[in-house]
Amino acid sequence: MPPSRRITLKDLARELGVSTATVSNAFNRPDQLSPALRERILGEARRLGYRGPDAKARSLRTGRTRIIAVILAESLTYSINDAVASELLSGIAEVLDAHGHTLLLLSGRQHASQTPGSASIADGFIAYGLMPPGLMASADLPAQRPLVAIDFSPEGYPTVHIDNEPSSYAIARHALRKPTRRPAIVSLRLTESPCNGRVTEDHTLLPPESSITRSRLAGFYRALEEQGFTPSDVPLWNIEENTHEVCAPVLQEILDLPDAERPDLLLCMSDRIALTALTLAEGRGLRVPEDLRITGFDGIAEGQYRAPRLTTVRQDSVEKGRIAARMILGLDEPRSQTLATELWLGDSCP
Repeated sequence: MPPSRRITLKDLARELGVSTATVSNAFNRPDQLSPALRERILGEARRLGYRGPDAKARSLRTGRTRIIAVILAESLTYSINDAVASELLSGIAEVLDAHGHTLLLLSGRQHASQTPGSASIADGFIAYGLMPPGLMASADLPAQRPLVAIDFSPEGYPTVHIDNEPSSYAIARHALRKPTRRPAIVSLRLTESPCNGRVTEDHTLLPPESSITRSRLAGFYRALEEQGFTPSDVPLWNIEENTHEVCAPVLQEILDLPDAERPDLLLCMSDRIALTALTLAEGRGLRVPEDLRITGFDGIAEGQYRAPRLTTVRQDSVEKGRIAARMILGLDEPRSQTLATELWLGDSCP
């Protein structure tokens, strides 16, 4: 074979005695081949200096780029560092890797003018979290491209959720089995206008279809009402971002209340909130669970490796990502799905 000429897919197929489709599958659809055959093709490709099918030519020929865009409600830095978002992205990447697709990360917090240009190259979209107003409008994303939403419910699109209301009810019901005089709720991104502190009557809550925290709040309230508490009896605080730095000032305000006003039970809508509460309570000499019982939500590893171990709801974020990715690739029927969760009983609220 002349060394001056670039090796083509047809050349490699001829050398191996296989079809061009088989070589293409080795690079683009590895699930279609046995591991041994794929490794043989890739090994010969490396030996001959063949780097794979020309992506630009394939895109022009098929009209597809094999790129899936994941639009994140938060900044890219936050999403990569957040344990729940990171697990979800891992599940998406696992499926895309196995089927020869590339993952493109976009932030919903970018200026609107930035999103369409980046998104126009994607074959489909997975949108995750509380999206900024208007992002799902037809002007913001290319028309006729499939989309799957996770943790919010835009009209007309398949969604992936967990059983937020029943699982919140279950953990609150467990917590309330022991006598509680001053329960309180610490929510996450619950109000239409930014609120990092106590929620009052002046605040408007986000609509249920925009925020999973409305479902979690409903589950908490259902369990509390069974024990004779009304929503007005239970103080509600809101956290704007699920980080220690943003959680800490709100939780300090709660824990520094006079003894007669300080909650003896905190129902937290995330493990990060609950873990921040644990750290700050210990720093103030409060005993958990004797003086203060705390529950979380998510089941992140950090909450299970420290003492006292966190009582929480475990959601399978990796599986949520897998399901969304399989739907966007057309491997599974695009239909809305709700995953079950697990109640994990730890020492923070036995």
